Amino acid sequence: MIETTARVVSTNNGTALIDPTTTSGCGGCKSRNSCGVSGLGKYFSNNRKAIEVKCDASIHEGDELFVSMSEGDLLKAGLLVYLLPAVLALVGAGVASSIGFGDAGAVLGAGIGFAAGFLLARLSGWTPHIVARKTE
Repeated sequence: MIETTARVVSTNNGTALIDPTTTSGCGGCKSRNSCGVSGLGKYFSNNRKAIEVKCDASIHEGDELFVSMSEGDLLKAGLLVYLLPAVLALVGAGVASSIGFGDAGAVLGAGIGFAAGFLLARLSGWTPHIVARKTE
């Protein structure tokens, strides 16, 4: 299980809108001044969106929750969001190239395949199972 803590932003009929409270893995390293990943984290760390999760416990705005997800769900989400568009981009480029559309057609086919992969991932409706429980 992958776990983190989150703060409740709002609640509504058994669901809670939560905002992760933990910082990224980078930042405590001694080489953070010269690390590119740490530098990128400074720019993107404030762009987190609140996540809606189901929680049966009696929670209120400002409460802290433990949020967990299985490794299998994380792997499935990664495959759906990253691998599917990449594979469909390659398929699109290959099909366009084999038909004889040339390099420009291969680029267009890759773009169409990539967009189709993201659309399929979005339309699949699958979401990871996130478990939220109140901290003691």
